[in-house]
Amino acid sequence: MSKTARWRSAALPIASTALVLALAGPAAASAPAAATTATATTATEAVPDSTPDAAGPRVPATSTHRPVGTTSARLVDRDRPDPWRPDTPSRELMVTFWYPTDSARGAHAPYLSTELSTALYGTDAPAAVRTGAVAGARPAPGHHPLVLLSPGFGLSRTTLTALGEELAARGYAVAAVDHTYETLVEFPGGRIEPCLVCGREGTDPDFGATSSRARAADLRFVLDRLTAPGGRGPVRGLTVDPGRIAAVGHSLGGAAALEAMAEDRRIRAAANLDGTVWIPPTGLRSRPVLLFSAQLGGSPGATGNWEDSWKRLTGPRYWVDLPTAGHLSFSDEHWVVDALGSRDQLPADSGPDLFGSVRGERALAATRAYLGAFLDRHLLGRPAPLLDRPSRAFPEVRFAK
Repeated sequence: MSKTARWRSAALPIASTALVLALAGPAAASAPAAATTATATTATEAVPDSTPDAAGPRVPATSTHRPVGTTSARLVDRDRPDPWRPDTPSRELMVTFWYPTDSARGAHAPYLSTELSTALYGTDAPAAVRTGAVAGARPAPGHHPLVLLSPGFGLSRTTLTALGEELAARGYAVAAVDHTYETLVEFPGGRIEPCLVCGREGTDPDFGATSSRARAADLRFVLDRLTAPGGRGPVRGLTVDPGRIAAVGHSLGGAAALEAMAEDRRIRAAANLDGTVWIPPTGLRSRPVLLFSAQLGGSPGATGNWEDSWKRLTGPRYWVDLPTAGHLSFSDEHWVVDALGSRDQLPADSGPDLFGSVRGERALAATRAYLGAFLDRHLLGRPAPLLDRPSRAFPEVRFAK
């Protein structure tokens, strides 16, 4: 596999360590991650949120400015052993939910704890980021379309916060899933589970497919919980529309989103943000797919994976490219690095692949706009001319297909 194909899968520690280097310098790369094997006792447990005291960068404002609520919960699938720890009879996940709310009053949720920030990045600087979502706000009434989010390998679900807030402000319920043991995950009580499989991607040729299937199962379990009868979902007062569901992922999470839709007819649309596809996308039953790449569309040597996938898509399909972006431009990692003023500390040979030349907030604006248009068209039936032709609002985005 070429270097380009590898980093587009996010199956390399560089995706996580790059931000460590950018924020805290080379010494931070050796910072130990906290871990414990304590066993939780409840199947669902809300994680309390609070507002950080220190002022810091703010998650970029959403396009609609509609109030957004959020909460996080621990979910346990007792019918499935953990795919990375077969001796563990249950699969334990942490999920962050964003959703529309009618009130902007209340404390805003933290971006992440200082403990998790230090474990992930070797510094507590990202913990100073301020979010725009109100912790524990009551969901707005009505049946909301649902978007499931899966982050890149080695990356926390917090790296999809800006996308989650934007989609919630557009009217969607959003669930971002941490895939346990594929990144550091903090559970209630401060327990942080390690990334058990980090490094395995470089030695196991089947790792991408194995992880895609495991992640798809995680997404389907969360979907089961959110559509449970009798309003017994993990977020009190939140009702999702079972007929309007999409899966979206960044990098390896994008491959998982396609696999989840292939396995589950309830998922009506899927989007892959710059991720290598590890399992040929079959069984999608003519459902719509968005492929959004960075530099990929203009690099013939790197397009083979997506070219093959493109030919297998039989429903509405879109492939747009942001040539000035990097692989992490579709996540919060890019605008956070810019906001903290540490992008110039990146190793010279990694910066272009990871962040390109575009500013993080500009890449985020394009990602929000094109992903939002795709979901609006295929879940809500709204007009989305942005998907049909080049846009004066985003002249740097081009149609690869």
